[in-house]
Amino acid sequence: MASSNVCWGIEIGAAAIKAVKLEAVGEGSAKLLEYAVINHPKPLSTPDVNPNDVLRVSLGALTSQYDLTKASIAVSVPGHAAFARFAKLPPVEPKKVPDIVKFEAMQQIPFPLEQVEWDYQTFVSPDSPDVEVGIFAITRERVMERLQMLEDVGITPNFVVLSPIAVYNALAYDLDFGAQTPGTIIVDVGTTSTDLVIATPGRMWVRTFPIGGHQFTDALVQQFQLSYAKAEKLKREAEDSKHARQVFQAMRPVFTDLAQDIQRSIGYYQSLNKDANLTRLIGVGSTFRLPGLRKYLKQQLSMDVYRVEEFKKIKNEGDGAAALNDASLNLITAYGLALQGLGLNAVGGNLMPVSVLRKSMWKEKVPYFGLAAGLALAASGAMFLFPLADKMGITANPPDPIIARTVALAADLKNKAAAAGVLEAGAANMDAANMVALLERRGVFQQITADVASMIEAGNAKAPAWFKEYGAKDAPEPPLPALSLVTLDTDYLSPQTEDPAAAAQGAVAAPDPLKIGAFPRIMCKLTLNAHQPEPRKFAQETIEKWLKANVKRANVPFEIVTSSPVFNVVERAKDGSVVASTGQGEERTGSGVRRTADGSIIEGNEAYGIGLKSTPIKGAIVVGGGGGSMPNAAQQSADKIQAEAQSDLDKDAPITPPKEDPKATPTGTITVTWYVVFKPAEPAPADTNGGKK
Repeated sequence: MASSNVCWGIEIGAAAIKAVKLEAVGEGSAKLLEYAVINHPKPLSTPDVNPNDVLRVSLGALTSQYDLTKASIAVSVPGHAAFARFAKLPPVEPKKVPDIVKFEAMQQIPFPLEQVEWDYQTFVSPDSPDVEVGIFAITRERVMERLQMLEDVGITPNFVVLSPIAVYNALAYDLDFGAQTPGTIIVDVGTTSTDLVIATPGRMWVRTFPIGGHQFTDALVQQFQLSYAKAEKLKREAEDSKHARQVFQAMRPVFTDLAQDIQRSIGYYQSLNKDANLTRLIGVGSTFRLPGLRKYLKQQLSMDVYRVEEFKKIKNEGDGAAALNDASLNLITAYGLALQGLGLNAVGGNLMPVSVLRKSMWKEKVPYFGLAAGLALAASGAMFLFPLADKMGITANPPDPIIARTVALAADLKNKAAAAGVLEAGAANMDAANMVALLERRGVFQQITADVASMIEAGNAKAPAWFKEYGAKDAPEPPLPALSLVTLDTDYLSPQTEDPAAAAQGAVAAPDPLKIGAFPRIMCKLTLNAHQPEPRKFAQETIEKWLKANVKRANVPFEIVTSSPVFNVVERAKDGSVVASTGQGEERTGSGVRRTADGSIIEGNEAYGIGLKSTPIKGAIVVGGGGGSMPNAAQQSADKIQAEAQSDLDKDAPITPPKEDPKATPTGTITVTWYVVFKPAEPAPADTNGGKK
């Protein structure tokens, strides 16, 4: 089984395989055990070279020369083969961060999430309240192709990490990045691309652009008409060549392109982070061995430029110290990978598919299954032998016959009880519970009736002054009621409860714009005929004001919650035709679809039904379980309450105006919707005076 305190970090580069083996020692420290640099027979950027064939040869050499067993393994994927995106998160509770990050990942990653392996890291700066997230991803097809190639040579990694993250982790550990560390630009010039990492206290940022050592080599191929291999050799030996001046002159355009891309990246980062103070650049990769590159970048960027010369925290004792220092410029990525395998990384981001990890874990456990099977076999043998001995002892001493007769009698009695059905639990009969439930809140519907009557009375009281205010000359004599009842519908809505099973399957909770879904409630929908000029304004001045003034009342067991709009008015001409249909801040189109002021479509107050199944009631609230219907007595009681309530309303507000009056045509039809919400009683305020008045 792989050790958790030893890890191989393996960078699969385009020019070589670099590997570092570290062991965790003490708290937060690591010790170098081994390292390796295996150059490819040809760089992967060489024309007409099959990269997979070259990589298999080099990886085979690594596995044959070094023992990769009994240690966890972390491998890299180049920055240009994956995605790194950064975004600031809105201020949310920590437990909601994963959901917000997933939504952000869907926006940032240019592939469906089911087609990629992705991970993320949050960053918090010590001097800023903002939370930033780094999202790292690679297509599943690409990572599985890389893993298959590794499996072919006997390597099963535990971690798959982006190269720029590994580089950052190595330098953050080796140079002790902290809150006082100056803003640092890390430039890792690879064979085919360059990873630029900007490190500031508490966070990092990554950009990859397509300029690398290959471009320098290709410039020499074009200038001197050399083969790729000879141009690569000339580049490495340029400083000692008698044609050094011509060589560097040929590579100068690539120097310029590299500096410009670095400048553009820095400029873009500083446009997003105005207060960023970047003071130094650290170079990584063998391209930084080119003479004059550091000096050129220092002149172009106006900042100090360094390159890695040695590791501060891991050493190779004895004669190998100089060789390690010489290789350190190329081992940074492998160093960071091994640190991640030991849990000493500053930034996470494991792109290893979970399915592959699970398969690897089971493979490691197979030998232990054999041992467990052997132990189980021995235990089962013992379990067999002991009962056999007991049986032999029992056979030699037969039981008293009365025991057999007693057991037979007990079995017979049990069979008779089962046949009578007394051993099974009876089904619940909810009839009694339903009848008792009718008494609960039995006065609610009468209170709703009284509220409707009070609304209508408020309209009647306003009517005389209203006709005078609007100068109506054709007020009916005798005057009609200001408002007359057409219908009153009530729907009981049960509390909305969270379904964990539905949530696990991705179900979205029903909308609850009024924040009342958690309480039992009754949706009341009242339709009235108005006989007043300007019926919409009349409803606003009477019904709406009444509802807002009576939200909470003493000795009333519910609160009134209104939707928006509170009401809708269909205005009519004298001949009964519709003139306009309006609510508060909305308009009714010719097709009957209502739109709010911002243009969104709603359909009556059904838009505020809170998405729950409603149970129509007639004067009573039905509760209780069971699959049966309401008993006859309960139904008769409900019908009686409904009839009495309707009769009370008819007395105060006739359903239809007098037929003999020729001016009975209403000026408009008003539809009002509100909710009767049963909220728990608020606790009494604490007595801070010790009971004294």
